[in-house]
Amino acid sequence: MDFRGKKYERGSNWSDPEVVELLQLWADESVQLELESCLRNQHVFNRIAEVLREKGIHRTGDQCREKIKKMKLEYRRIKDNSKAPRGGRTWKFYDVMDRVLNSRPMLAYGPMGGGVMATQVLPGGVVEGYHHQFAAPALPFGHSQHPELMEIKCEEVNSDEHCLTPEPPAAVSYQQGCPEEHEMERAFLERAQNDSPISRVEIPIETSVSPSGFSEPSMANSSRMQNAVPRPGFSALHRLRKKRKGQRVKDPLDDLLLKTLTSQRAMEERFLQMEERRFQRDLDVEERRMQLEQRRFELEREHEFRMFNVFAQMLSILKESHGGSSPSLAMPPGLDFSQTLSELMGRVGGGDQRGPRARGLARSRGDMCGFCPPEGFRRSPYLSARGNVTNIFRSSDEEGYKAYHADKYDEDTNPNGIINFGTSENKLCFDLMSKRLKEQLTQTDMNLMEPLLLQYPDWKGHMFLREEVARFLTYYCKAPAPLKAENVIVLNGCGSLFSALATVLCDPGEAVLIATPFYGGITQSVFLYGNVKLVYAYLDSKITGTSTRPFQLTVEKLEKALQDALAEGVTVRALILLNPQNPLGDIYSLSELRDYLEFAKRHELHVIVDEIYMLSVFDESATFHSVLGMDRLPDPQRTHVMWGISKDFAVSGIRFGTLYTENQDVANAVASLCYFHGVCGPVQHKVAQLLRDREWINQVYLRANHARLKAAHTYVTDELKTLGVPFLNRNAGFFVWIDFRKYLRTGTFEEEMLLWRRFLDNKVLLSCGKAFECSEPGWFRIIFADKTHRLQLGMQRIRKVLEEREREILSEEKEQPCQSDQDGKADSTDEVIFVSHHQESSCAGSSNLSDLIGLLQQQMRSSDWLQKNTAEQLA
Repeated sequence: MDFRGKKYERGSNWSDPEVVELLQLWADESVQLELESCLRNQHVFNRIAEVLREKGIHRTGDQCREKIKKMKLEYRRIKDNSKAPRGGRTWKFYDVMDRVLNSRPMLAYGPMGGGVMATQVLPGGVVEGYHHQFAAPALPFGHSQHPELMEIKCEEVNSDEHCLTPEPPAAVSYQQGCPEEHEMERAFLERAQNDSPISRVEIPIETSVSPSGFSEPSMANSSRMQNAVPRPGFSALHRLRKKRKGQRVKDPLDDLLLKTLTSQRAMEERFLQMEERRFQRDLDVEERRMQLEQRRFELEREHEFRMFNVFAQMLSILKESHGGSSPSLAMPPGLDFSQTLSELMGRVGGGDQRGPRARGLARSRGDMCGFCPPEGFRRSPYLSARGNVTNIFRSSDEEGYKAYHADKYDEDTNPNGIINFGTSENKLCFDLMSKRLKEQLTQTDMNLMEPLLLQYPDWKGHMFLREEVARFLTYYCKAPAPLKAENVIVLNGCGSLFSALATVLCDPGEAVLIATPFYGGITQSVFLYGNVKLVYAYLDSKITGTSTRPFQLTVEKLEKALQDALAEGVTVRALILLNPQNPLGDIYSLSELRDYLEFAKRHELHVIVDEIYMLSVFDESATFHSVLGMDRLPDPQRTHVMWGISKDFAVSGIRFGTLYTENQDVANAVASLCYFHGVCGPVQHKVAQLLRDREWINQVYLRANHARLKAAHTYVTDELKTLGVPFLNRNAGFFVWIDFRKYLRTGTFEEEMLLWRRFLDNKVLLSCGKAFECSEPGWFRIIFADKTHRLQLGMQRIRKVLEEREREILSEEKEQPCQSDQDGKADSTDEVIFVSHHQESSCAGSSNLSDLIGLLQQQMRSSDWLQKNTAEQLA
């Protein structure tokens, strides 16, 4: 795209007759002579444009010059590529251009510093073959004599557009002549000094008039030119110079002049090449602009579709839940699910716009971009209102993982498949666990199959397993006293534990307090069964108040979130703590844990502590403190600790989780739900044998696991430092919390989703911040617990996306300067690789909305659709 103003306008199309007229004017001998002799030739093309306008072709001088320039480029392209065979024409104007450009006159300079003279005469009939003649009245010059006679005025050039005339040499050597010849030359020079150029002697000359308004004296009429205005001494001096022509010493300035002209020609060629590249670059920029415009239009249409789709689903669910038109849609007695759903969604017609912190229908982690009903989703008449909501949860999980499972990367069979950096799995120790679980199946300790294992167990779990879990947690949690087996409950995964605890600790419509960002799967676990909402204590990247690090959880933030929920009429029953934290990787200190537990005790809140990454702290400088290792719990009857083997032992496919609580009422209530979430007997036996092998765990597995995690973490963080991408530098878990905000055009979650899709299109699956309910758009989680070759390829694909995105943003900033503050370079010396300036959340309330109505309100607020489609316009 040309930014230099209207003067350099392009894009006008030329017809073949117009091109022929232009070539006839441009190919004229006098025009070529003047173009060759001047550095600035705009006035020449302006005069050509005047002649064209008189012929009815309305073009400007700039357009004429640009057209000739493009034709030169096309001619050189064909000639350089040898696409024009001898005698043939692949381009209709090739012969004309070839004849003119190969027959340009060579320039020479008079020995006395005079003007430019042509030493070669251009052949006539350059444009023969085209039957377009010029009428004499079309010429821009009027004459009182014959049309082929013109007045030539000799005047001094004072304008900026002067010809390239080198200064005359200081001295020119001649052979010694006779004294009479010297006397005659001196007389002539004295006479010439009296004839100042300012006098402007008009000399009528018979000329050959070109259609462009230029004239040159005919060689046959040179005598008439001399006779028209006789000049004393001119003929004698002419004869004298002719006589000395053979005697003149070769001037050393001739070589210099030749080199100068050759250099000028090379500069012109270079300039034409640069113009050709610039022209191609302008075409590419224009094409890219059209693509962006088309993409913007598609996004607007998709935006409108999502708004209407969400609104239609919300109305359908509310209508069916209240209308009771079908018996299959009747709600169970004692559970007013539609009322709860309405409370979660808020009121459609406005209502409170503060953005409730309590959210029940939050975004799931499945599509890594937040809860959004899938495109084309239809409510099933065979499901209840609650069933349809559950189905929406399931459908919203599909996009990212469905694409991954359909195109999974494999080094041998599918090297171009999707690499999964979104699922928190430890893929570094499969070899160790395979050796322990498969190769040693022949041993009696791992291959036992007694009748007891094939029968219904105690729903809390077999006692031998619970005893082994108690001993394991006592050792690794560094409990001050041995833990009791009767306080241990075994379920098929920590997700089931969240569901069971939410069900037995909260009534439908009540809430649990949790700090964001957090693992998004908890939302499904507490809501789908127990209809329990989540109250968010939002953490941000700024270090303010009592905070000493980004995203730090403080009691003040918990207090504020709790009071906001109580002010909105929401009852909070429990607090969830993740230690180590997912996705931040934070490890809470003993003092921080004590503060959180004291806060919960003051407000009579249960505390659910998830320590599933307990053994995945891979740096010796970081120390993990378990709640079970504290000397005294502030409220032991309301403190419940969870752990599982899926993360620490790299066996996420084996569903095993355990709960330790001293409250027997809670233990018995959860045990009642173990009927639906039990672990089979043979798996309980193998897990017990695994946990019992303390020597193998300490000497083999944990050493290798920590070393591999540390190496993978170092590789990924070094790559991020090379890219200049800020991130949180932590030493626990499988993940790095990365700041991609500078790669967003605007600080919105829509832009975050577009970047997530961009990664997925380039065959790498990440988790975006909205999946963890992060309040700031632009944060992503990457899983580094993977093999080296997959890490290298995945980081290459991430680098490619970020570099392309950065080029696009820079290109857009050149067109329109960015008004928002951009983050600076990361400081690799800090504990937290982070930037000094942080973007504010563009929509503080939008991050609080999680249900269908909230999503609809967010879509409306983030677009100008309502402004474009007012009632008056529709009318």
